Amino acid sequence: MSYPTVRLRDIAPRPRYMTSWERVKHARIHLFTQMVAEMVLYSYDMPSQIQLTGVGSTAAFIVGNLTSQPIGSLFTIGVAYSIGIVLAITICAAASGGHFSPSVTVSFVLFRGFSMRKAAMYILAQIFGAYLACLIIYVQWNDLIVVAEGVLVEKGIYNTTMFTPAGPGGIFGLYVSPGTNLNRVLLNEFMTDLVLGLSISACLDPTNHMIPPAAAPWVIGFTYGVAIWGFSPTSIAANTARDVGGRLMAMTIWGRQAAGGPYAAIAAITNIPATLLAFFVYDTFLSSCSRVLTPQHVAFLDAHRIYHEDNDLVPSGYLSAIRPHNRSLDKEPFVNTMADNARNGNV
Repeated sequence: MSYPTVRLRDIAPRPRYMTSWERVKHARIHLFTQMVAEMVLYSYDMPSQIQLTGVGSTAAFIVGNLTSQPIGSLFTIGVAYSIGIVLAITICAAASGGHFSPSVTVSFVLFRGFSMRKAAMYILAQIFGAYLACLIIYVQWNDLIVVAEGVLVEKGIYNTTMFTPAGPGGIFGLYVSPGTNLNRVLLNEFMTDLVLGLSISACLDPTNHMIPPAAAPWVIGFTYGVAIWGFSPTSIAANTARDVGGRLMAMTIWGRQAAGGPYAAIAAITNIPATLLAFFVYDTFLSSCSRVLTPQHVAFLDAHRIYHEDNDLVPSGYLSAIRPHNRSLDKEPFVNTMADNARNGNV
């Protein structure tokens, strides 16, 4: 069944001030609004006021264990990050593309022709969003974090536990337990990030009939959940923005002792080459330019094309292969389309 092109303003007229703002937003500060979306996207993945999301759930788990009040688990942390990623992508992807990770942004530069200038701005926004989110959570959980620190001091284990996965510092910064073999940590991180990268690549493939656009956030989110449930005990970061932003915030509060030592480099960098390899493997061996796009992706890309052409955000001919399928729809009134469908027995 064919549908006409109906813009939001056609059914819900915007106030005059919003119309003026959107003209400015599209013409002058479009990159800035995309950066805000990336920052909000990553921040949204983490604040604890959203039920069971990311770092907030980690805070409940760690503080609860230290104060003998079990109010979290590895399962709730995995679910929290999964739902947080789903919310983040569905809320912000329309504005920025929903990269949410520097590794995805870098992969887009090398494999999708993404602007290097825009990529640098995206990555800064992602890291700042993670830093800001962790800072907000620290304020929200401050009273209980202070109690947990007091427990460590009372037991005489502050110096050995504070900046480990079991300590309050581990809510924000990512650490390994003392004595952990970093070679195995590196292997664990790389293989986990490779699988995550393959799942993202599969979700981005418009010819993948198993994953329509609406399902992609759920597939990506719960792939992250599986990674947390199965491999975080060995220690994984999976996202440079999550690691660097959280670690910088921990250092803001507790100083250089929160830096994380040699593991910090593994956590911050490994996911980038792993994701690049995943994109390469998927593009080289698992995808094909001769496959046919799914109807859902055609509709999704056509809506994307119309929005960008309406606001002069792309050069002439952008996604031109999509246009012939819907050219007549831009000109047909809705009532005529419905009448034609009725005559043809399509409704």
